[in-house]
Amino acid sequence: MKFTLSSTALSSRLSTLSRVINSKNSLPILECFLFEVENNQLTITASDSENVMKSILPLDTCDGDGNFCVSNRTILDSVKELPEQPLTFEIDLTNFTIKVVYQNGVYNFTAQKAEEFPRIQPITENATEIVIDSSVLNNNITRTLFATAQDELRPVMNGIYFDLTPDSLAIVASDGHKLVRNKNFSIKNDTPASFNLPKKPAMLLKGVLGKDGGDVTIKFDDKNAEIIYSEGILSCRLLAGRYPNYNSVIPQNNPNKMTIDRRSLIGALRRVLPFASESSQLIRFHVETGKLELSSEDIDFATSAKENLTCEYSGQPMSIGFKGPSLTEILNNLESDEVVVELADPSRAGVIVPVTQPENEDVLMLIMPMLLND
Repeated sequence: MKFTLSSTALSSRLSTLSRVINSKNSLPILECFLFEVENNQLTITASDSENVMKSILPLDTCDGDGNFCVSNRTILDSVKELPEQPLTFEIDLTNFTIKVVYQNGVYNFTAQKAEEFPRIQPITENATEIVIDSSVLNNNITRTLFATAQDELRPVMNGIYFDLTPDSLAIVASDGHKLVRNKNFSIKNDTPASFNLPKKPAMLLKGVLGKDGGDVTIKFDDKNAEIIYSEGILSCRLLAGRYPNYNSVIPQNNPNKMTIDRRSLIGALRRVLPFASESSQLIRFHVETGKLELSSEDIDFATSAKENLTCEYSGQPMSIGFKGPSLTEILNNLESDEVVVELADPSRAGVIVPVTQPENEDVLMLIMPMLLND
């Protein structure tokens, strides 16, 4: 069997797929890429047994079909150093030898049998299907990933929860201290359905989804999801367990509203945070008409900081405490120039929404308060 393809196209696909492969694998074959040649196309697959990613490349020339596996380090290291040029693969499927011919040289290495590579679990016939724009999905994943937990006792909190209802598709993440909820009103389903995407496949998707649009099809059942995008397919096992009722923790009546420039607030937080207690990282907000005062102190080291910002505020004067790094993360993951911080009282969560919402979407972020010692 013999085929030719572009070195840079191959290198870029392999480097994307290599993120699936674990440093330690339960099966030795999982250290390999599966190459499948058929109908003038090369399908490359990488797997860690729970996540399977496939990428399809057109071939310049092709003589014969066949399957084989090749060590990810061997092929990755050999092609990433090559400038753009045609690579010709010659594979002897009897002796499992591979010869790669390039402009000024040749590589020789061995292949392994494709039969040993684990196959993916097919999605059941009663799977739910949604279609979403790739740039929208990319933005939603980017906006929610930071809020996922790393909780061994409650693994259900470690993923991104997709909640499909007759009104919208909500994409949610929470670690118990902060929460992100994106609602997309252009995607809905008469029959409610949901799935919990683990962090690793979410990060893999973030790396491959185009910012220039194009449809992504997500098919999911109780245990698995299959995500089809322009350059390939990602199949993954979903997180099991019931996701908490995220809507119940979002306070509904927040009479105190502050509108403030997002970048100014991030800058002020960064300036006062170094003076906060290292253990609590507490930033105190005192807000009243037209003014926000941020303050921090560390009694043990006799350090403190205070900064005033202008803002629009309607409501009662209030003091409330937030964890500085968590609030900075939330603000960094919003795109609007201005944000509205909605407050009920110092013991209830603060709701942060962008003044300018993405088209057909409703983005909301939430942060739990910290106790203030007056």
